[in-house]
Amino acid sequence: MMEIGFLMDDLRQIDPVWETTAYIMYECNQRGHSVYFLEPHDVYIRKNKVVARMRQITVEQNLPITEYWGQLIQCLDREELIFENVTDLDVLFLRKDPPLVYETMEFLGPVSDKVFMINNIIGQINGNSKAYSLNFPDIIPQTHVSRDPRRLRKIIDDFGGDMVIKPLHGHGGHGVIKVSNREPENLNSLINYYVQAGKPYPERTPIMVQEYMKSVKDDGDVRILLLNGNILGSMGRKSISGDFRTNVHAGAQAFKHEVTPAQMNICERIKPKLIHDGLYFVGIDVIGDKLVEVNCVSPGGIPRINLFNNDKLESTLVDFIEEKIIASKQGNQSVKVAG
Repeated sequence: MMEIGFLMDDLRQIDPVWETTAYIMYECNQRGHSVYFLEPHDVYIRKNKVVARMRQITVEQNLPITEYWGQLIQCLDREELIFENVTDLDVLFLRKDPPLVYETMEFLGPVSDKVFMINNIIGQINGNSKAYSLNFPDIIPQTHVSRDPRRLRKIIDDFGGDMVIKPLHGHGGHGVIKVSNREPENLNSLINYYVQAGKPYPERTPIMVQEYMKSVKDDGDVRILLLNGNILGSMGRKSISGDFRTNVHAGAQAFKHEVTPAQMNICERIKPKLIHDGLYFVGIDVIGDKLVEVNCVSPGGIPRINLFNNDKLESTLVDFIEEKIIASKQGNQSVKVAG
Protein backbone atom coordinates (compact mmCIF):
# COMPACT_ATOMS: atom_id res chain seq x y z
CA MET A 1 0.00 0.00 0.00
CA MET A 2 1.10 3.55 -0.71
CA GLU A 3 1.13 6.87 1.14
CA ILE A 4 -0.57 9.39 -1.15
CA GLY A 5 -0.92 13.10 -0.49
CA PHE A 6 -3.25 15.57 -2.21
CA LEU A 7 -2.18 19.20 -2.10
CA MET A 8 -5.29 21.06 -3.14
CA ASP A 9 -7.97 23.60 -2.25
CA ASP A 10 -10.22 23.45 0.81
CA LEU A 11 -12.26 20.24 0.62
CA ARG A 12 -15.31 22.04 2.00
CA GLN A 13 -15.51 24.18 -1.15
CA ILE A 14 -15.63 21.23 -3.55
CA ASP A 15 -18.58 19.45 -5.13
CA PRO A 16 -17.31 15.86 -5.30
CA VAL A 17 -19.83 14.78 -7.93
CA TRP A 18 -18.12 16.89 -10.62
CA GLU A 19 -14.60 17.21 -9.21
CA THR A 20 -11.82 15.18 -10.83
CA THR A 21 -9.65 15.27 -7.70
CA ALA A 22 -12.47 13.76 -5.65
CA TYR A 23 -12.68 10.78 -8.01
CA ILE A 24 -8.92 10.20 -7.84
CA MET A 25 -8.96 10.39 -4.04
CA TYR A 26 -11.93 8.02 -3.90
CA GLU A 27 -10.14 5.47 -6.08
CA CYS A 28 -7.01 5.64 -3.92
CA ASN A 29 -9.15 5.13 -0.82
CA GLN A 30 -10.96 2.18 -2.44
CA ARG A 31 -7.64 0.45 -3.06
CA GLY A 32 -6.59 0.71 0.57
CA HIS A 33 -3.91 3.36 0.15
CA SER A 34 -3.37 5.87 2.96
CA VAL A 35 -4.65 9.23 1.78
CA TYR A 36 -3.61 12.62 3.17
CA PHE A 37 -4.84 16.16 2.57
CA LEU A 38 -2.89 19.40 2.73
CA GLU A 39 -3.15 22.92 1.39
CA PRO A 40 -0.29 25.05 -0.01
CA HIS A 41 0.23 26.91 3.27
CA ASP A 42 0.76 23.58 5.07
CA VAL A 43 4.21 23.06 3.50
CA TYR A 44 7.15 24.50 5.44
CA ILE A 45 10.77 23.83 6.39
CA ARG A 46 11.90 22.29 9.70
CA LYS A 47 15.53 21.49 10.48
CA ASN A 48 16.50 21.75 6.83
CA LYS A 49 13.77 19.31 5.75
CA VAL A 50 10.57 19.85 3.78
CA VAL A 51 7.68 19.10 6.13
CA ALA A 52 3.91 19.29 5.76
CA ARG A 53 0.96 19.65 8.13
CA MET A 54 -1.28 16.92 6.79
CA ARG A 55 -4.59 15.38 7.75
CA GLN A 56 -5.20 11.67 7.45
CA ILE A 57 -8.39 11.34 5.40
CA THR A 58 -8.49 7.59 4.78
CA VAL A 59 -12.08 6.55 5.53
CA GLU A 60 -14.47 3.64 5.10
CA GLN A 61 -14.51 2.02 1.66
CA ASN A 62 -17.42 1.32 -0.72
CA LEU A 63 -19.40 4.45 0.16
CA PRO A 64 -21.30 6.51 -2.44
CA ILE A 65 -19.19 9.48 -3.47
CA THR A 66 -21.26 12.03 -1.54
CA GLU A 67 -21.14 9.99 1.70
CA TYR A 68 -17.44 9.41 1.20
CA TRP A 69 -16.91 13.16 0.88
CA GLY A 70 -18.95 13.80 3.99
CA GLN A 71 -16.63 11.53 5.96
CA LEU A 72 -13.62 13.38 4.56
CA ILE A 73 -15.04 16.66 5.81
CA GLN A 74 -15.46 15.15 9.26
CA CYS A 75 -11.75 14.28 9.21
CA LEU A 76 -11.00 18.00 8.85
CA ASP A 77 -12.85 18.70 12.10
CA ARG A 78 -10.48 16.49 14.09
CA GLU A 79 -7.78 18.46 15.84
CA GLU A 80 -4.89 16.10 15.23
CA LEU A 81 -2.47 16.96 12.46
CA ILE A 82 0.24 14.71 11.07
CA PHE A 83 3.59 16.44 10.76
CA GLU A 84 5.50 14.42 8.20
CA ASN A 85 8.52 14.83 6.01
CA VAL A 86 7.14 15.19 2.50
CA THR A 87 9.60 12.49 1.44
CA ASP A 88 7.64 9.97 3.54
CA LEU A 89 4.96 10.12 0.84
CA ASP A 90 5.10 7.85 -2.19
CA VAL A 91 3.01 10.19 -4.33
CA LEU A 92 1.98 13.83 -4.09
CA PHE A 93 -0.81 15.09 -6.32
CA LEU A 94 -0.44 18.84 -6.88
CA ARG A 95 -4.11 19.59 -7.49
CA LYS A 96 -4.62 23.14 -6.26
CA ASP A 97 -6.58 25.18 -8.79
CA PRO A 98 -4.63 28.02 -10.44
CA PRO A 99 -2.96 30.30 -9.71
CA LEU A 100 0.11 28.47 -8.49
CA VAL A 101 1.51 29.34 -5.06
CA TYR A 102 5.12 29.78 -6.09
CA GLU A 103 6.43 29.80 -2.53
CA THR A 104 5.01 26.31 -2.01
CA MET A 105 6.52 25.12 -5.28
CA GLU A 106 9.90 26.50 -4.18
CA PHE A 107 9.66 24.62 -0.88
CA LEU A 108 8.82 21.37 -2.69
CA GLY A 109 11.54 21.80 -5.30
CA PRO A 110 14.39 20.20 -3.29
CA VAL A 111 12.40 16.97 -2.83
CA SER A 112 10.85 16.79 -6.28
CA ASP A 113 13.21 13.96 -7.23
CA LYS A 114 12.40 11.98 -4.06
CA VAL A 115 8.59 11.97 -4.26
CA PHE A 116 6.63 11.17 -7.40
CA MET A 117 4.66 14.33 -8.09
CA ILE A 118 1.79 14.84 -10.49
CA ASN A 119 2.67 17.03 -12.10
CA ASN A 120 6.40 17.76 -11.94
CA ILE A 121 7.09 21.10 -10.25
CA ILE A 122 9.25 22.67 -12.95
CA GLY A 123 6.89 21.33 -15.60
CA GLN A 124 3.92 22.91 -13.83
CA ILE A 125 5.67 26.25 -13.42
CA ASN A 126 6.48 26.32 -17.14
CA GLY A 127 3.14 24.87 -18.24
CA ASN A 128 1.07 27.10 -15.97
CA SER A 129 1.29 29.97 -18.46
CA LYS A 130 -0.76 30.02 -21.64
CA ALA A 131 2.55 30.80 -23.33
CA TYR A 132 3.43 27.10 -22.96
CA SER A 133 1.45 26.44 -26.15
CA LEU A 134 4.15 28.40 -28.03
CA ASN A 135 6.26 25.25 -27.78
CA PHE A 136 4.06 24.00 -30.63
CA PRO A 137 3.88 26.98 -33.04
CA ASP A 138 2.79 24.92 -36.05
CA ILE A 139 -0.43 23.62 -34.44
CA ILE A 140 -1.76 26.66 -32.53
CA PRO A 141 -3.81 29.63 -33.81
CA GLN A 142 -1.98 32.82 -34.76
CA THR A 143 -0.71 34.08 -31.41
CA HIS A 144 0.91 37.28 -30.10
CA VAL A 145 2.06 38.31 -26.63
CA SER A 146 2.91 41.90 -25.73
CA ARG A 147 2.55 44.61 -23.08
CA ASP A 148 2.55 47.48 -25.58
CA PRO A 149 -1.02 48.77 -26.24
CA ARG A 150 -0.08 50.33 -29.60
CA ARG A 151 1.54 47.15 -30.83
CA LEU A 152 -1.44 45.07 -29.69
CA ARG A 153 -3.87 47.44 -31.38
CA LYS A 154 -1.89 47.24 -34.63
CA ILE A 155 -1.90 43.43 -34.46
CA ILE A 156 -5.69 43.41 -34.16
CA ASP A 157 -6.14 46.01 -36.90
CA ASP A 158 -3.81 44.15 -39.27
CA PHE A 159 -5.52 40.85 -38.57
CA GLY A 160 -8.81 42.40 -39.60
CA GLY A 161 -11.14 40.03 -37.79
CA ASP A 162 -12.11 38.86 -34.34
CA MET A 163 -9.37 37.95 -31.92
CA VAL A 164 -9.29 36.70 -28.34
CA ILE A 165 -7.49 38.39 -25.45
CA LYS A 166 -6.26 36.06 -22.70
CA PRO A 167 -4.43 36.75 -19.43
CA LEU A 168 -1.35 34.53 -19.46
CA HIS A 169 -2.19 33.01 -16.08
CA GLY A 170 -5.98 32.90 -16.10
CA HIS A 171 -8.02 29.72 -15.79
CA GLY A 172 -11.56 28.49 -16.30
CA GLY A 173 -12.17 31.12 -18.96
CA HIS A 174 -11.75 33.98 -16.47
CA GLY A 175 -10.71 37.19 -18.17
CA VAL A 176 -10.93 35.75 -21.69
CA ILE A 177 -12.72 38.12 -24.06
CA LYS A 178 -13.35 38.40 -27.81
CA VAL A 179 -12.37 41.72 -29.39
CA SER A 180 -12.58 43.35 -32.79
CA ASN A 181 -11.32 46.52 -34.47
CA ARG A 182 -14.96 47.30 -35.29
CA GLU A 183 -15.28 48.88 -31.83
CA PRO A 184 -12.12 51.01 -31.61
CA GLU A 185 -13.00 53.00 -28.48
CA ASN A 186 -13.85 49.95 -26.39
CA LEU A 187 -10.88 48.07 -27.82
CA ASN A 188 -8.39 50.71 -26.74
CA SER A 189 -9.87 50.81 -23.25
CA LEU A 190 -9.79 47.03 -22.91
CA ILE A 191 -6.19 46.73 -24.05
CA ASN A 192 -5.06 49.52 -21.71
CA TYR A 193 -6.90 47.87 -18.83
CA TYR A 194 -5.46 44.40 -19.43
CA VAL A 195 -1.84 45.53 -19.79
CA GLN A 196 -2.18 48.13 -16.99
CA ALA A 197 -0.99 50.80 -19.39
CA GLY A 198 -0.77 53.45 -16.67
CA LYS A 199 2.30 51.75 -15.23
CA PRO A 200 5.87 52.12 -16.55
CA TYR A 201 6.54 49.72 -19.44
CA PRO A 202 8.57 47.15 -17.42
CA GLU A 203 5.79 46.88 -14.80
CA ARG A 204 2.94 46.29 -17.24
CA THR A 205 1.24 42.92 -17.65
CA PRO A 206 1.85 41.13 -20.97
CA ILE A 207 -1.27 39.59 -22.49
CA MET A 208 -1.93 37.04 -25.20
CA VAL A 209 -3.86 37.99 -28.32
CA GLN A 210 -4.92 34.99 -30.36
CA GLU A 211 -6.83 34.34 -33.56
CA TYR A 212 -10.51 33.66 -32.87
CA MET A 213 -11.42 30.22 -34.20
CA LYS A 214 -14.85 30.69 -35.81
CA SER A 215 -15.73 26.99 -35.66
CA VAL A 216 -16.05 27.28 -31.87
CA LYS A 217 -19.44 28.97 -32.32
CA ASP A 218 -21.07 26.00 -34.06
CA ASP A 219 -18.91 23.09 -32.93
CA GLY A 220 -17.53 24.17 -29.57
CA ASP A 221 -14.16 22.85 -28.46
CA VAL A 222 -12.79 19.52 -27.23
CA ARG A 223 -11.14 18.73 -23.91
CA ILE A 224 -8.77 15.77 -24.20
CA LEU A 225 -7.20 14.27 -21.09
CA LEU A 226 -3.73 12.82 -21.56
CA LEU A 227 -1.99 10.38 -19.24
CA ASN A 228 1.75 9.96 -19.78
CA GLY A 229 1.21 11.49 -23.22
CA ASN A 230 -1.50 9.02 -24.23
CA ILE A 231 -5.19 9.81 -24.71
CA LEU A 232 -7.13 8.95 -21.56
CA GLY A 233 -10.53 10.36 -22.55
CA SER A 234 -12.28 13.30 -24.17
CA MET A 235 -15.46 15.37 -24.23
CA GLY A 236 -16.91 18.14 -26.34
CA ARG A 237 -17.97 21.47 -24.87
CA LYS A 238 -20.24 24.11 -26.34
CA SER A 239 -21.72 27.33 -25.06
CA ILE A 240 -25.49 27.31 -24.62
CA SER A 241 -25.77 30.99 -23.68
CA GLY A 242 -24.21 32.70 -26.68
CA ASP A 243 -20.92 33.16 -24.81
CA PHE A 244 -18.00 32.22 -27.07
CA ARG A 245 -16.17 30.58 -24.14
CA THR A 246 -16.58 26.82 -23.82
CA ASN A 247 -15.44 26.34 -20.24
CA VAL A 248 -17.97 24.41 -18.17
CA HIS A 249 -17.35 26.90 -15.34
CA ALA A 250 -18.44 29.65 -17.74
CA GLY A 251 -21.77 27.95 -18.43
CA ALA A 252 -20.93 25.69 -21.35
CA GLN A 253 -22.47 22.25 -21.79
CA ALA A 254 -20.35 19.11 -22.15
CA PHE A 255 -21.20 16.22 -24.46
CA LYS A 256 -19.79 12.89 -25.65
CA HIS A 257 -16.96 13.11 -28.18
CA GLU A 258 -14.85 10.72 -30.23
CA VAL A 259 -11.31 11.93 -30.84
CA THR A 260 -10.70 12.61 -34.55
CA PRO A 261 -7.54 11.67 -36.49
CA ALA A 262 -6.55 15.36 -36.60
CA GLN A 263 -6.89 15.58 -32.81
CA MET A 264 -4.88 12.37 -32.40
CA ASN A 265 -2.13 13.98 -34.45
CA ILE A 266 -2.08 16.97 -32.12
CA CYS A 267 -1.71 14.63 -29.14
CA GLU A 268 1.16 12.78 -30.80
CA ARG A 269 2.82 16.08 -31.66
CA ILE A 270 2.90 17.32 -28.07
CA LYS A 271 3.49 13.95 -26.34
CA PRO A 272 7.34 14.02 -26.25
CA LYS A 273 7.43 17.51 -24.75
CA LEU A 274 4.85 16.67 -22.06
CA ILE A 275 6.72 13.55 -21.00
CA HIS A 276 10.06 15.40 -21.02
CA ASP A 277 8.58 18.07 -18.72
CA GLY A 278 7.04 15.55 -16.31
CA LEU A 279 3.50 16.62 -17.20
CA TYR A 280 1.96 13.19 -16.73
CA PHE A 281 -1.68 14.22 -16.39
CA VAL A 282 -2.87 17.14 -18.51
CA GLY A 283 -5.97 18.40 -20.26
CA ILE A 284 -5.64 20.02 -23.66
CA ASP A 285 -8.24 22.16 -25.38
CA VAL A 286 -8.62 21.85 -29.13
CA ILE A 287 -10.74 23.90 -31.55
CA GLY A 288 -10.97 22.47 -35.05
CA ASP A 289 -7.45 21.30 -35.87
CA LYS A 290 -5.70 23.76 -33.54
CA LEU A 291 -4.34 23.38 -30.01
CA VAL A 292 -5.54 26.38 -28.01
CA GLU A 293 -4.47 25.51 -24.47
CA VAL A 294 -2.52 23.04 -22.33
CA ASN A 295 -3.86 22.64 -18.78
CA CYS A 296 -1.37 21.01 -16.41
CA VAL A 297 -2.44 22.55 -13.09
CA SER A 298 -5.37 20.53 -11.73
CA PRO A 299 -6.86 19.53 -15.11
CA GLY A 300 -10.46 18.34 -14.90
CA GLY A 301 -13.05 16.40 -16.85
CA ILE A 302 -13.00 12.86 -15.44
CA PRO A 303 -16.52 12.80 -13.92
CA ARG A 304 -18.24 14.02 -17.10
CA ILE A 305 -16.20 11.84 -19.44
CA ASN A 306 -16.96 8.85 -17.22
CA LEU A 307 -20.65 9.66 -17.46
CA PHE A 308 -20.63 9.90 -21.26
CA ASN A 309 -18.65 6.70 -21.78
CA ASN A 310 -19.61 4.58 -18.75
CA ASP A 311 -15.92 4.61 -17.85
CA LYS A 312 -13.65 4.90 -14.79
CA LEU A 313 -10.73 7.00 -15.95
CA GLU A 314 -9.54 7.50 -12.39
CA SER A 315 -8.86 3.76 -12.19
CA THR A 316 -6.49 3.95 -15.17
CA LEU A 317 -4.77 6.94 -13.58
CA VAL A 318 -4.21 5.16 -10.26
CA ASP A 319 -3.01 2.06 -12.15
CA PHE A 320 -0.37 4.30 -13.71
CA ILE A 321 0.66 5.68 -10.32
CA GLU A 322 0.98 2.23 -8.79
CA GLU A 323 3.07 1.00 -11.71
CA LYS A 324 5.30 4.07 -11.47
CA ILE A 325 5.97 3.51 -7.75
CA ILE A 326 6.58 -0.22 -8.17
CA ALA A 327 9.00 0.47 -11.02
CA SER A 328 10.73 3.18 -8.99
CA LYS A 329 11.25 0.83 -6.04
CA GLN A 330 12.65 -1.76 -8.42
CA GLY A 331 15.02 0.81 -9.86
CA ASN A 332 13.26 0.90 -13.23
CA GLN A 333 11.81 4.30 -14.14
CA SER A 334 10.41 3.34 -17.55
CA VAL A 335 6.76 2.47 -17.27
CA LYS A 336 4.66 1.81 -20.32
CA VAL A 337 1.02 2.77 -20.19
CA ALA A 338 -1.49 1.68 -22.82
CA GLY A 339 -3.16 4.67 -24.42
